[in-house]
Amino acid sequence: MSNDFSLSSFPELETERLLLRETTLQDAEAIFAVFSNPGVTQFHDLDTFTSMKEAMAVIERRAKRFELGDGIRWGIARKQDNVVIGSCGFTWNPQEQSAEVGYELASAFWRQGIMTEAVRTILQFGFEKMGLRFVVAQVMLDNIASKKLLEKLGFQSQGVLKQYGFFKSQFHDLEQFVLNKQ
Repeated sequence: MSNDFSLSSFPELETERLLLRETTLQDAEAIFAVFSNPGVTQFHDLDTFTSMKEAMAVIERRAKRFELGDGIRWGIARKQDNVVIGSCGFTWNPQEQSAEVGYELASAFWRQGIMTEAVRTILQFGFEKMGLRFVVAQVMLDNIASKKLLEKLGFQSQGVLKQYGFFKSQFHDLEQFVLNKQ
């Protein structure tokens, strides 16, 4: 298996309720709506957005990361109206043929199984199409919903990494989860 994680075009994925697609600057308002909610950013390595420029910068950063082959981030859009309500994706680790998964969802859509549906779909893509051997996730200790999501998807806790993450001007303990290819 090649260690090249670059893709010739952005893969669109579909689930029963969702379209997982590339975000564009036309999605800036929807991205801003997600990240301007302090509940969404509470456990995220981004500060709560206060301007549209921040949403546009995130979209551009994600496009650049994909272009460079460093990662992929799908916008999670509802099939009914194609409006982005969150995102999920990977940062590749080519040497280990692995990836770190990340995600966020607008609070109006929490506890509806949407993130389970989306992340399950990208995990399948990662293992089957990209040849990943395993996927890791690092979660702040108080982020109970994220831990439950990962456990539901089959991830196993590997323990706590003390003072491992640095964001929002401070160090954070992070619990690491791993899902190995079946």
